[in-house]
Amino acid sequence: MNKVGKEEWIVVRIEKYRKEVWKKQCSQKQITLTSLIINSVENRILDDERRKVLQFIEKQDNIFGKIETNINQVAKIANGQKFISEKELNNFSTQLNEIADLKKQQNEIFMKIYSLIANDY
Repeated sequence: MNKVGKEEWIVVRIEKYRKEVWKKQCSQKQITLTSLIINSVENRILDDERRKVLQFIEKQDNIFGKIETNINQVAKIANGQKFISEKELNNFSTQLNEIADLKKQQNEIFMKIYSLIANDY
């Protein structure tokens, strides 16, 4: 049976002040020194950056959820009144186009993020 976990040690000699700087960075990023070293050497995204990315994605999802709710409210009003002025319709259409563009940009960013994260595993 293969043993999973810490199997090897690597001893690295560095100046004391540099170790303290690294530990301080780790403390600020809420990651371990081992994680910092391994992920840096392997050119992988750091755990704190991964958390920030996931928070960003969640925030974007919430923003678009609110926008979709507003769109539904406008549609409900228009359906209830059975009329919407040409000015309001043009304004609404412009906003929908802007949202579509933003969503497209967001999806492109997400694809880049996912590819970065996927390359880490």
